[in-house]
Amino acid sequence: MASSKILAGKQQIIDEISEKVKGSESVILFRYAQSTVADLQELRRELKKVDSDVKIYKNTLVRRALSDNGITMDEYLEGPNAIVFGKDLLEPIKVLDTFAKKHDNVEIVGGIIDNNVADLSVIKDYAAIPSMEGLLTMFAGGLIEHVKNLSIALNLYAEQLGDEN
Repeated sequence: MASSKILAGKQQIIDEISEKVKGSESVILFRYAQSTVADLQELRRELKKVDSDVKIYKNTLVRRALSDNGITMDEYLEGPNAIVFGKDLLEPIKVLDTFAKKHDNVEIVGGIIDNNVADLSVIKDYAAIPSMEGLLTMFAGGLIEHVKNLSIALNLYAEQLGDEN
């Protein structure tokens, strides 16, 4: 039987995971088998830039923490997994997706987005959304198109008025 000190330590880790899940907009599970320490350090640096972090916990402790929050992800908690906790919804997903494309040994498995379990296809859909700067650029381009068309129409109207005189 486990001592009360060990059980208290495990409960502290479960509480930590539970708090991180509650405080995160996106929680992404990925497999990192055969990844080097340097690869994971690179991922940590990239995630830190978007105010996110990656942690490795035992699957049993993650399972208990998630069940305390009413979330079931048993199908994803097999083998060595790591978890990305992101305060932002999109940026950690984009960073991890880009990293996984560069490193064949990293595989995104599933996650939690807005307190809902998300499978790989949903996460890939979120990863495909352009960044905020990209969206603003597209919006500005759309506005410029209308201003350009208006200026052409006003110019043609002015030329038509000039021909009548």
